[in-house]
Amino acid sequence: MENNQTCFRRGIRDGMPIALGYFAVAFTLGFAAKNAGFSAVQAMAESLTNNASAGEYAVFSLAASGAGYWEVAVMTLVTNARYLLMSCSLSQKLAPETPWYHRMLVAFDVTDEIFGISIAFPGRLNPWYSYGAMAVAIPGWGIGTFLGVAVGNVLPLRLVSALSVGLYGMFLAIIIPPARKNRVVLVLVLLSFAASFIASRWTLLAGISSGVKTILLTVVISLAAAILFPVADDPDHDEAGEQT
Repeated sequence: MENNQTCFRRGIRDGMPIALGYFAVAFTLGFAAKNAGFSAVQAMAESLTNNASAGEYAVFSLAASGAGYWEVAVMTLVTNARYLLMSCSLSQKLAPETPWYHRMLVAFDVTDEIFGISIAFPGRLNPWYSYGAMAVAIPGWGIGTFLGVAVGNVLPLRLVSALSVGLYGMFLAIIIPPARKNRVVLVLVLLSFAASFIASRWTLLAGISSGVKTILLTVVISLAAAILFPVADDPDHDEAGEQT
């Protein structure tokens, strides 16, 4: 079992591609922050405390329209609701005796990408692995937002948008290895892609936010997979990682 220091370094290594992708995405987010009247420092503080692109964009859009605090809070909650499911899943990945403060810190930065690499961690998740990924991902997000506001529209929008393609490549790097090893995983991945595309085009679901759609699809597909293709207990999950 890897010690905390090794897991932290491994988290930094795996988190570097995430940080680079976050920098590009947050750069474009800075444009929205600037248009909403946020200074570079204010926008960076927002990114450091709310590391979620859709949630932050909703905040900046509502702020620009003069919405009240309660409207912003509710919209942010709905937009980021899918992270509740991710947190529940990661809580099962941690060793039962993991202290509450480790659970709280890991939950602070449950993003799609960090969740992806954390859930793929072999055996029990050592919180220090997540901390390593967070140590580079959060600054990448915050600095990107700061520069997006500070630089403004100097760089072509097409160029900045092209940089964010790196996030999609990182997602593929997460899902392809397990999909190649297990046909069930491959089918579920393809089914998830198809269902997500249909949900985005289906007019009956047009009034539902993307976060809620993600939750519904996750629950339905994962429940069906658990019933049809149950997975035997993994002995590695019975071993608690070294934690402090």
